[in-house]
Amino acid sequence: MPSSIVAAASWHESHSFSAFVVAPHYSFGVQTPARPDRNIALELIRVTEAAAIAAARWSGRGDKIAADKAAVDAMRHVLTSVTMDGVVVIGEGEKDQAPMLFNGEHVGDGRPPLVDVAVDPIDGTRPTAKGQNGALSVIAISGRGTMFNPGPFFYAEKLAVGPKGRGVVSLEATVKENLTELSKCLNKPVQELGVVVLERPRHDDLVAEIRDAGARVVSIGDGDVAGAIATAWPHSGADILMGVGGTPEAVIAAAALKGLGGEIQSRLWTEDEELKKSASSLGYDTQKILTTDDLVGGDCFFCATAITDGDFLRGVRFHDFGATTQSLVVRSKSGTVRTIETFHRHNKLNEFTIAGF
Repeated sequence: MPSSIVAAASWHESHSFSAFVVAPHYSFGVQTPARPDRNIALELIRVTEAAAIAAARWSGRGDKIAADKAAVDAMRHVLTSVTMDGVVVIGEGEKDQAPMLFNGEHVGDGRPPLVDVAVDPIDGTRPTAKGQNGALSVIAISGRGTMFNPGPFFYAEKLAVGPKGRGVVSLEATVKENLTELSKCLNKPVQELGVVVLERPRHDDLVAEIRDAGARVVSIGDGDVAGAIATAWPHSGADILMGVGGTPEAVIAAAALKGLGGEIQSRLWTEDEELKKSASSLGYDTQKILTTDDLVGGDCFFCATAITDGDFLRGVRFHDFGATTQSLVVRSKSGTVRTIETFHRHNKLNEFTIAGF
């Protein structure tokens, strides 16, 4: 029996899975007529699977630092085998805090394609530690020089919507205006809209505005990458994401939403007055609304594996056979969206991760 059995489902495209099992063709430019470009996301799934399995061993054990380290170690281990010359633009920790995947680190085996890489070994460390829903392991890549680097700006205002809401909402509009316009394009009463908001004190006024407008607040404790993706996922109950969240997460979510047909808008946000004053000299415009393409340009790839159960993927399951994972694989150029279920044998898990197996 093979070490893994993969079942894949594809949206928007008639190609079978076997169409991608070809000799690598490294291109982020024009597709050749002879064969499809290599969908590197189908290789990155091994990276997020490894991180998710490692993190799931710590789910519910109350130690988010240990869970995060296990996921990072597993992710780094498998990344070395991926055929790409990657530079981490969105990382996990700084260089002097090894073994985290730090910004500027080179990953992959050093061969083309040249890519920017964004990683979040655990999007939702607190839910993982508490054994709660909504934790993912995620990675995104795009052509070299096409991924936004948030630098010292850890937070940003965000609006995220699915395909039907694209071009309808704006960070320049009021909450009520956005919900009214979204209601029209979705052909759904405002009272039925689900608005995803991170549960933070800074959002008290935002929550009050949403409720005054008549919409429903879908409060999440962590994991706004998953929250943004949910707005573009059928039957998730999420129609729009609002509020201030992590800027790195905005970049990662942009890669996913670009392939899902949705949209994210972002504007850098900080309470640090000195950082606001120095933003321009650092090359940042805190007034500019960053579009999906500003955050991730060109052809991009996104992969996520659920650590715990969520709106669109089931978390890791351990059993006598080994472990089962569910993943989401997205490519923007082709618009393909795949959900993949993989079965990992116990005696083969060491081939995926060095973290505790």
